[in-house]
Amino acid sequence: MAKNLKPKPVTAQQKWVYSFGHELCEGDASQKNLLGGKGANLAEMSRIGLPVPPGFILSTEVCTHFYQNSNSYPVAIELQVDSGLRQIEKEMGIQFGDIKKPLLLSVRSGARVSMPGMMDTILNIGLNDNTVKGLGDDRFAWDCYRRLIQMYGDVVMGVNRDHFEDLIDTYKRRNALKLDTEIDADGWKEIVTLFKTLVQRETGTPFPQDPHAQLWGAIGAVFNSWMTPRAITYRRINNIPEDWGTAVNVQTVVFGNKGDDCATGVAFTRNPSTGENKFYGEYLVNAQGEDVVAGIRTPLPLTEMQKQMPEVYKELDAIRHILEKHYKDMQDIEFTIQEKKLYMLQTRTGKRTAPAALRCAVEMVSEGLITREQAIQRINPASLDQLLHPAIDPAAAKNLLAKGLPASPGAATGAIVFDSDEAEKLAADGKKIILCRTETSPEDIHGMHAAEGILTSRGGMTSHAAVVARGMGKPCVAGASDIVIDYKAQTLQVKGQTLRPGDKVTLDGSTGEILLGEINMIQPAMTEHFLTLMQWADNARRLKVRANAETALDAETAKKFGAEGIGLCRTEHMFFDPTRILYVRQMILAETPEERRSALEKIEPYQRQDFIHLFKIMRGLPVTIRLLDPPLHEFLPHETSEIQALAKALALSADKVSQRIHHLHEANPMLGLRGARLGIIYPEIYEMQVRAIFEAALAIKKETGDTVRLEIMVPLIATKREMDILKEMIDRIASTMEKIDYLTGTMIELPRAALQAGIIAEAAEFFSFGTNDLTQTTYGISRDDAGAFLPDYQKQRIFTTDPFASIDVNGVGELIKVAAERGRKTRRDIKLGICGEHGGDPASIHFFEKVGLDYISCSPYRIPIARLAAAQAALANK
Repeated sequence: MAKNLKPKPVTAQQKWVYSFGHELCEGDASQKNLLGGKGANLAEMSRIGLPVPPGFILSTEVCTHFYQNSNSYPVAIELQVDSGLRQIEKEMGIQFGDIKKPLLLSVRSGARVSMPGMMDTILNIGLNDNTVKGLGDDRFAWDCYRRLIQMYGDVVMGVNRDHFEDLIDTYKRRNALKLDTEIDADGWKEIVTLFKTLVQRETGTPFPQDPHAQLWGAIGAVFNSWMTPRAITYRRINNIPEDWGTAVNVQTVVFGNKGDDCATGVAFTRNPSTGENKFYGEYLVNAQGEDVVAGIRTPLPLTEMQKQMPEVYKELDAIRHILEKHYKDMQDIEFTIQEKKLYMLQTRTGKRTAPAALRCAVEMVSEGLITREQAIQRINPASLDQLLHPAIDPAAAKNLLAKGLPASPGAATGAIVFDSDEAEKLAADGKKIILCRTETSPEDIHGMHAAEGILTSRGGMTSHAAVVARGMGKPCVAGASDIVIDYKAQTLQVKGQTLRPGDKVTLDGSTGEILLGEINMIQPAMTEHFLTLMQWADNARRLKVRANAETALDAETAKKFGAEGIGLCRTEHMFFDPTRILYVRQMILAETPEERRSALEKIEPYQRQDFIHLFKIMRGLPVTIRLLDPPLHEFLPHETSEIQALAKALALSADKVSQRIHHLHEANPMLGLRGARLGIIYPEIYEMQVRAIFEAALAIKKETGDTVRLEIMVPLIATKREMDILKEMIDRIASTMEKIDYLTGTMIELPRAALQAGIIAEAAEFFSFGTNDLTQTTYGISRDDAGAFLPDYQKQRIFTTDPFASIDVNGVGELIKVAAERGRKTRRDIKLGICGEHGGDPASIHFFEKVGLDYISCSPYRIPIARLAAAQAALANK
């Protein structure tokens, strides 16, 4: 538990334990924070009259007290637990610890959100050498007793669970048995003796015979399981706060393993894979709950229960409808049948695939269960990735090589390649390849475009590889630090295995998994339910959603997914095209403005045609074009062979090219000669681009009669004077041409620009917040290098989330808020947008809605996510 929490004052009257049952129910579904999800729902089912075995809940506040007070309990809790126990005994008519007809208890965890399998459960509390005789059937009784010793010995006393299984396996081999179900009463009795001996030997302590000691041991073990490594890891992955704590549920055990009129099962009120409104689940006759998930026997589908136990099935089906109507959502339920009597052990919101979630939401609106607004808020925007990209078949066998960061969703299989030129060549020959690089740079753009997926051993969620892959809609696993890529040896080494070019791997960009070989895929499909929900979302949202796009394919993809314009066209991406990179390099290596202009004249027709393509696709929609931003050295080669080839192509000496490259080298290029500085030092570059933009817009007007909604964006300014100089240049070029409407604005990427936004707005007609660089410059962290320490920072809770993936509201967010307020104060109609990767992050979008930005812009494949998140943000902000 977090050490900075102050212990909450305890009053004598404070309630720690809450009973649930038909005679007394002290909680309900609204108390999930206090009673945990499981406990709150058990209380709610009891409250609405469903058959729930009675029990009581030790609240999450007990867990908080437990960890704040050196693993000790509140003073009043023993009395409250005894009171809860007496209430169970009263309702059941049997006594805890009675040797003739003992009451047995289960002890389970129950955090406020489901953490399946992360914490501990113990069944059959109350059995000992005497009470076991009161259960009736000998085989059943001794089987129950061995289950208790096995679970208790493992969870409470710390005996390795494999030791217990080894004893069972040894007994079966010695007696020529194959299945646990073949072990008779004498066999289980012998195994119980072996188990008790094992516990004594491993711990130095005998298995406790006092039922009350068992109960308190189990309660303590469940509270302790909140801080096990697996629970800590699960919370970190799922952003669950440590200080929430867990409740503990103590409940009467009902038996599904007493005979053929008993059973246990799990069901969903609708199909969790498809969303079809059809009862879905399975059960086992004569079994306890753990047997269903253990895989020892094959469960039966619920349809069989209609034949075997028709009356019970009828009751269960009726409860299915009651629960859906009550909770207004698909439920995941657990049940036990003891001697033909049905008991409900749990209900919770059912996990489901994205297609199922969409179908459930849309059909529940049609059924009158929920409103359109509720349907919109019910879908996790990030889950829509399942609909937009291929995914690995859940049933497929996997051979995991390593794991990295899930940098761009989707899945892809291909032969590994280490060189971008080779990747492009092989792809042209029809081969499917995975580009493997230590890290990517703009020079790899052609190889990334040719690849099915991208794998890097360095970099984070907003590294070059991640950002470009998301824009292309290609899966990417970044920062796989267990992998060593050796370009010279042409090998990929991981955990003792060596892969070479041509070896096949599969990337899962949604989980970060790198798998050996080819894996079966499920292809994406946009269903009618998806289209319906997106239409509802569009009607509900205020924020406009644009795309980051610079190629015709990007623009067409974005428009297909519902983009309302282009919020960021990165012109530098156009320069890497093989047809023009030579002219770009010639321009960079030029020593005089005249030589530079000569090279730029060769590039200008390409630029003009690029913009014509974009304007045609985005007909009638706004297009924001960012003038050249990155430092020039990024366009130049670094390998000796490439430098020699460039020198030959330009009729220059290799030494001269090398000297020029050395001259352009910068110690910290991110903060060097780039952005607005580039346009001021080499104005002919921006002049060429601006001319090409205006000429393309005029060409569209002449060809189609359409007026282009043009926005020209100056990158990386720090002062108003920079903006004045470059706006004057843009206006001067416009004045030499036929009149055309356009806006001139800037990217706010530096803290100084954000703080000076009121002054800058005198010249800028729009701001677009470049949150990638604004985060870098606010934190003083390079996003490409952050992967080396960000996981440790998150583990130590210095950062709760990766600031490059989700906006830092208190730091970067405050700068955005200040800039928006100051910009609007100067220019009331200033247009405000965001074009960093945060534009596709649902949590960040909620912040942008609160600030009142006009639009968000993100990668084409994140457009549906952004549309839905913007709708949810608007509804939450009402």
